[in-house]
Amino acid sequence: MKNTIIVMCLLGCSLMLLSSCYTYTSVVGQGAQGNQKITELNHYVVYGLAPIHISDSQEMANGAKNYTVKTSQTFVNGLVSALTGGFYSPTTTTVTK
Repeated sequence: MKNTIIVMCLLGCSLMLLSSCYTYTSVVGQGAQGNQKITELNHYVVYGLAPIHISDSQEMANGAKNYTVKTSQTFVNGLVSALTGGFYSPTTTTVTK
């Protein structure tokens, strides 16, 4: 019984450490032509099911025809989500033009 508890704890810790951050990239037009970056946070609650504030990539691009949008959950975003038990789950959107 004692060994089963230890194995289950080790398995749970391993699964937590193996979780990863995710990134979604969209290319608009020919993609970023320069290195100007604009970053905003997206705010979600209840494991990302209910959005509070979602950034508008077209507004962030400010009329540019060619840009790249990268939406990701960074390590810090994942840490915040883990510390709040998934109640608050932020992501980061970066527009490069």
